[in-house]
Amino acid sequence: MTVKMTVENALQAKAEIEKLEAQGFTHDDIYVFAHDKRREADITDALDTEKVGMAEQGFLNNLKNMTVSRGDQLRAEMAAAGLTKEEAEEYEEELDKGKLVIIANKNA
Repeated sequence: MTVKMTVENALQAKAEIEKLEAQGFTHDDIYVFAHDKRREADITDALDTEKVGMAEQGFLNNLKNMTVSRGDQLRAEMAAAGLTKEEAEEYEEELDKGKLVIIANKNA
């Protein structure tokens, strides 16, 4: 099961993550995305959520993401976290507006 949502800030993200945990998701199942890399890293660290890495994307895709635009990287990471290509494009547009995207996926 994949749950996806957008929030305005880290406080809202924290509240939504707590709701997801009450539904049985663990911190390892939850991903938080922001368009700005530093903001994403700070929020991920503060809320103790998972980072999309080699385990989710595979070695070659992870390596490829080091050389593409931030938008391309975000779409690839969101797809690796459980979104379809179309959903990843839609949610990347929300990131462009300054929002945060939360994806909870027990299968990622």
